[in-house]
Amino acid sequence: MAPPGGPGPEETAGSGETRVPALHRRRGEMPPACSRPPPPRAQAGKHQELLPIAASLTEPAIFARGRKNYWGYNSIAFSAPNSAYASSDDPISELQWAVDQLHDADIEVILDVVYNHTAEGGVGGPTLSYKGIDNKAYYRHDSHGNYVDVTGCGNTFAASNPHSVRHIIDSLRWWIEVIGVDGFRFDLTTALYTSNSAFNSSLMSAIESDSVLRNFKMIAEPWDVTRYSLGDFPHPWREWNDVYRDSVRQFWLGDLERGFGEGVSDIASSISGSSSIFYYRGPTSSINFIAAHDGFTVHDMVTYNEKNNAANNENNADGSDSNRSWNLGVEGESDDLEIQATRHQIKKSMLATLLLSSGVPMLNMGDEVSRTQNGSNNAYSLPIQFTEESEATFNGGWALPWDLTPEAADILATVQTLSNIRRTYLADVASEFFTGIVDQGTKRKDIAWFSLGGREMSDNHWADEEKRSITVFVEADPARGLLLLMNSSTAETSFTLPDQQWGETFRCIFDASHDVMTYEPVIAAPGSKISVPKHTTQVWLVSRTRQ
Repeated sequence: MAPPGGPGPEETAGSGETRVPALHRRRGEMPPACSRPPPPRAQAGKHQELLPIAASLTEPAIFARGRKNYWGYNSIAFSAPNSAYASSDDPISELQWAVDQLHDADIEVILDVVYNHTAEGGVGGPTLSYKGIDNKAYYRHDSHGNYVDVTGCGNTFAASNPHSVRHIIDSLRWWIEVIGVDGFRFDLTTALYTSNSAFNSSLMSAIESDSVLRNFKMIAEPWDVTRYSLGDFPHPWREWNDVYRDSVRQFWLGDLERGFGEGVSDIASSISGSSSIFYYRGPTSSINFIAAHDGFTVHDMVTYNEKNNAANNENNADGSDSNRSWNLGVEGESDDLEIQATRHQIKKSMLATLLLSSGVPMLNMGDEVSRTQNGSNNAYSLPIQFTEESEATFNGGWALPWDLTPEAADILATVQTLSNIRRTYLADVASEFFTGIVDQGTKRKDIAWFSLGGREMSDNHWADEEKRSITVFVEADPARGLLLLMNSSTAETSFTLPDQQWGETFRCIFDASHDVMTYEPVIAAPGSKISVPKHTTQVWLVSRTRQ
């Protein structure tokens, strides 16, 4: 468990795509300010995304309630590490060492950066830096001289002004050239430009034309409190894809909670890379996620229908009211063994969907071990001082658990197994959109969708709003493919495997209804009928000798 006041939750993403270079240096050595990156390193697919680690302050109103904002989304200095996160009086060298250790483990570092507002707030906020240096120039104002607030934080940084662009560019280069990070996730990215499109943004243009920055990963959170722009960013920007998040939650949870569905078209589009959104850029532009730092954890979205943010002392008014969660009829933890088992299956099925979809999967820290925030979907604040866990700290849910229950260990094994499946069979085929066209050599499609009867889905199947199952085949190479059987209904369902045109041998290598470590793969012939338990994803390896 992290110490009180330490960094908040972290996120990881993996894609199987070419790494972006980070600058090499001797540990503790500062590179020249204008160092250029070396050629790209070897391919890797592991990334650690850190919540903001720049210097930040807790908002006065939150501090007055006896709480502190430990997430760090309240910057005061763009290019200074938060000294509270350091264990020494040299946070820069300490951070460099930490980044080097991650690089030695073949893990790249993505840094969440907050350039859209500062801790100086609105008219009544403190004067700490930019407000005192040049209030009119560094913050957006309307024609009457009032602050323009599209961030919900009292002010909006004037990121389109030339001096602000230069300041942000210098900050990004500092994190790369001095600290050695490999890319950035931009908080509320649409707040950083005033034009109608990111294509016309002076900041985006400056990043693209910079000889260093254009070689590094850039990820957008494509919205602010006034604007939503998913899909509106130029290549090679990536974007957090909340449409993916919503479609996966709706298929596995939301439809069952509300009692009716809208078919499987949305989940199918998300699994295959969200081509309707990123049609001109490719599926790796999509950062797929089902949970992030703000919102329910994967465990909590099968345990709670209602948010529980009372610890923040905001009368539970904070946090989203739209969670697409399902508590299976019991709010909170349950002693009912059947409910526990079903919740466990759904978690594993959702993780299978995430890790085997086309795009770049992102896991919220702790979801790989079933971390709970005890119903909070906005666990951003902690008591200013505390020595033990209580309701005020979300019963310890703010931090990563290290002592794993058997169920948590099975979730961890699930993530490991699914990651290996993705790396082995999907790494070479998930970087481009599938076509669905029959290959004249193999006589098969690169992706195909099947009905419960084992035949390719018809228009009637796609139009069926009550359909609670879907089968997808993905061609890995001429000799192998993956078949996903996904049953989100409340009853065991019979699936028919495709015929020998698609494969000669079908071998189930993952079943969400079984413990991963003790599961024994099942082999079946083409056209076999397979009983898939309720709320379960199965992954079948399809093999063939004739190509």
